[in-house]
Amino acid sequence: MSELNTKTSPATKQAPGPEEKGKASSAKKAEEEEEEIDIDLTAPETEKAALAIQGKFRRFQKRKKDASS
Repeated sequence: MSELNTKTSPATKQAPGPEEKGKASSAKKAEEEEEEIDIDLTAPETEKAALAIQGKFRRFQKRKKDASS
C-alpha cells in the first residue's frame, strides 16, 4: 500500500456494446482529464491526517448509531 492506485481494473476495459458507446467516450474524456495524485503514504503528516480522519469517522458512526437507537 505504498502507492495510491488510480487505475481501473482490467475487467472494466472491455469493448463497449452499441448502447454503451456514448458512455465510453465521455468516460474516456474524464479519464484523460483526471490528474494523478502522488501522496507519500509514509510521511508523518499523512499518518497524522489519516488517524485524525479515522477518529472523526468513528465518532460520527458512534453518534449515528446512538441517535438511531
